[in-house]
Amino acid sequence: MSDNATQTAPLPRASIVVAAFSTVVEWYDFTLYLFLATVLSRVFFGPGAESLLATLALFAVSYVMRPLGALVFGYVGDRFGRRPVLLASMTLMTAAMTATALLPTQEQIGPGAAIPLLVLRCAMGFSVGGEYTGVMTYLVEGAPPGRRGLVTSLASAASEIGALLAVGVSAVTVGVLGSRSLDSWGWRVPFLVGAVLAAGTLLARSSMRESPAFEGMPRQRTPLRWTLRTQRPALYRTFAISALGSITYYVGVTCVPTYLTSVGGFGEADALWLSTVASVAVIVVTPLAGHLADRIGRRPTLVVLAGAALVLPLSMFALMSGGRPGSALTGAVVLALVAGGVSAVGASASPEQFPVAGRLSGLAVGTVATTIFGGLTPYASQAVVGSTGWGLVPGAMVAVIALVVLPVLWRLPETAPARTTGAVSGITAP
Repeated sequence: MSDNATQTAPLPRASIVVAAFSTVVEWYDFTLYLFLATVLSRVFFGPGAESLLATLALFAVSYVMRPLGALVFGYVGDRFGRRPVLLASMTLMTAAMTATALLPTQEQIGPGAAIPLLVLRCAMGFSVGGEYTGVMTYLVEGAPPGRRGLVTSLASAASEIGALLAVGVSAVTVGVLGSRSLDSWGWRVPFLVGAVLAAGTLLARSSMRESPAFEGMPRQRTPLRWTLRTQRPALYRTFAISALGSITYYVGVTCVPTYLTSVGGFGEADALWLSTVASVAVIVVTPLAGHLADRIGRRPTLVVLAGAALVLPLSMFALMSGGRPGSALTGAVVLALVAGGVSAVGASASPEQFPVAGRLSGLAVGTVATTIFGGLTPYASQAVVGSTGWGLVPGAMVAVIALVVLPVLWRLPETAPARTTGAVSGITAP
């Protein structure tokens, strides 16, 4: 019998709202680091292109912690509940963001300033490993069956609000402060804003109820081992969805400010404002894509989005590399729409690949794709552009991954409750 057929009573609306909109904090911090990459490179590594690469490399290294965090939190979530995961991950996130805002700079302590920054980025990566998968699982298990796609897409949209807030705060900070003030103390302000947001979110989460689906299901003693043994097709499918979502988002959205400054010739403030508009586009398209996935199904929606990711990125990055604001805005918005759509549908489609007993553990394995195609691609694309001089490298990377995952998505079993009649192949509950 499928999970769709064993859906328990939905969670109270208050718990769903808190979970859906608390993803603001997670994406605020992670996108903030990339939006401020050029500033942080000067503050912690000194001037020069090598410093920017070092800053992006540090981001990539910290992302290696994401699968580890997902595995640890996945075990906790599948054994002891979704609520403890959501509280623990936000506690760690609050502490890491507060400490980041207080870090000494290279000017203050020398080259060693990058070491505590790396440690704190790894702590953030570890916490995010349990954060996003925990929220998506909680919402899939607690939302009304026919509205899973829409409800989980609201969490994805909230994460984009976090990204919008990050780029907006960054743009205001960079635009208002002079270069000297920005590098000496101004860069701390956006991280302090994030720390306050995280503390407020932690307080709100303390009132959330446990997932009803988890409370009503037998539990595996070793959920990861059970998932690896019995859910391999689901693991492959989730890896494909995560790969497409990660590369479209991290290359097509969060790396855009750096691309516009390093390739397009825009100033930091102009690049951040262009990215702010693109972030608004993501917020608009996300619930629309989630609703569409409820109406016509996860599979056809993902297939169309993968096709768009195959044919559009090269031309959109060409528009952004020309140095013309109107063309750059068009390219950034189109890429943001594709990325937002994939993230919205993947938010429900990925958890639905697994039964309740091993859901978080299965999603944890899928985060390996996020590490490869999310954490490593900003560094890889910047390095290849620098070494080859070909400014369309990021678009080519997105198109190649879309081409590879498209056959997997074409054969994806439908998991939208409104589009299924009985058990879904490979997605049976224990």
